[in-house]
Amino acid sequence: MADTSSFTDSGPWLTILGIGEDGAEGLSAAARDALARAELVIGAPRHLSLLPALNGRAEEWPVPFALGIERLLAHRGKRVVMLASGDPFWFGGGAPVTRHLRAGEWIAHPAPSTFSLAAARLGWSLQDTVCLGLHAAPLARLRPHLAAGRRILVLLRDGDAAGDLARYLIGQGFGASELHILEALGGPRERVRCVRAEALAFGDVAHPVAVGIACAGQGRALPCASGLADDLFDHDGQITKRPVRALTLSALAPVPGETLWDIGAGSGSIAVEWLLRHPANRAVAFESDPVRAERARANALALGVDRLEVVIGRAPEILDQRSDDAPDAVFIGGGLSQTLLETLWARLPAGTRLVANAVTLDSEALLAQWQAGKGGDLLRIELAHAAPLGNRRGWRASFPVVQWSIVL
Repeated sequence: MADTSSFTDSGPWLTILGIGEDGAEGLSAAARDALARAELVIGAPRHLSLLPALNGRAEEWPVPFALGIERLLAHRGKRVVMLASGDPFWFGGGAPVTRHLRAGEWIAHPAPSTFSLAAARLGWSLQDTVCLGLHAAPLARLRPHLAAGRRILVLLRDGDAAGDLARYLIGQGFGASELHILEALGGPRERVRCVRAEALAFGDVAHPVAVGIACAGQGRALPCASGLADDLFDHDGQITKRPVRALTLSALAPVPGETLWDIGAGSGSIAVEWLLRHPANRAVAFESDPVRAERARANALALGVDRLEVVIGRAPEILDQRSDDAPDAVFIGGGLSQTLLETLWARLPAGTRLVANAVTLDSEALLAQWQAGKGGDLLRIELAHAAPLGNRRGWRASFPVVQWSIVL
C-alpha cells in the first residue's frame, strides 16, 4: 500500500503554480481553485503582490532560494501553494523542490514562460533560439553561443544586469548585436525596447527583465568541433596542443551527462572542451600546481563552462577524496606513473574509458607495458609544421605523443 501520510484527503498536498505579470487574471480555473483552498501560499514578494486577498496565510520565500525548501517541506500534509514565475520547470523553482518529493505529492499548473512570451513578441522561432537563465549565473555562459546570426533569449537578475550584458557583448566583439529589452512581459507594466549593445544608454530597465540578443559583430565564435585553437586558452606551455587535443577528445568520446576526471590538468583544455560538448557534462580537473589550477578555472569561466570543478593536489593521493564518486572517463595528461595506473585500475568501475598521453621515453615504455598486459589501443602521434628554412620552408617536427586508450 502506498504511503499517503504526505497527502491531503483530496490529493497532492502541494500545488506548484506558475504566475505571470497578469496575476490572477492569467490563471486557469484549476489554479484559482487551488489558491482559494490553500492553507498556505508561499512565494517571492513580487509574486504575492500580484494576487488579490487570500483565504489562507501568505509567507514570503526567503533568499537564497535553497532556504525556502526546508521551510516548505515543514508544511507537508497541509494544502500549500508554491508560487513561481511562468513555467516553474524551465529555469524555475519547480525541479529543485520536487526532487525532495515522491511522485503524487504535487501537482503543477504552469503559466507561459518568459521565453514563450518573448518569442511571441519578437516573432522568433523558439526551437531555433538559445534560451538561458542568467538570473543566477555568470554572463560568461553566453560565450559558447556567441556567433553572428545567432538568436539568444536570456533571463537577467535585474534591470542593472542589462547594462552588464551590453558591456560583456562589447568586450567579446559583439557590440553590434541588437538587444531587445523585454520588461515585465504579459502585464500592465510591459515594455519592449530595441537598441544595439554598443549604444545602450538608458538605465531605467524594470524587473523582471529578459533580453533577446540578435548576435552581430566581428567577435570570435567558438567552433563546434573538438580541438579549439591553443590561443583561446591561457597557459604556460603545459597544454595539450590542438591536433593532439582533438584526437584525445575523440578517444575520450564524451556522451551527454557524463563525468570526466582530467588528471594533471595543466591549463584545463581537455576538461574545458569536454564540458563544451554538452551542458549536462561534468568535469573534475586535478592539478598539483595552485597557479595552474587557478588558470584552468579561469579558462573554464572565460569559455562559458563555469561548472568545472578544480581540485588542487597530486594524484593518486588526491583521488582518495573522491571515494563516493566515479567518472565515466579519465584522461591522464600529467603525472603518469605506475602507481597512478595501478590505483586507477583498482578503483575505476568496469566500462570506464581511460586515455593517457605520454611524451617521454619512460612514460612511453610504461604505456607500452600496460597495453601489452591489458589491451586497448596504442597510438603514436607525430606532427610536423611548415616553418622557414633559410630562404625556403621545411617541416619542423614536434615531439611525438604516444596515446593509450582502453575501456576497463
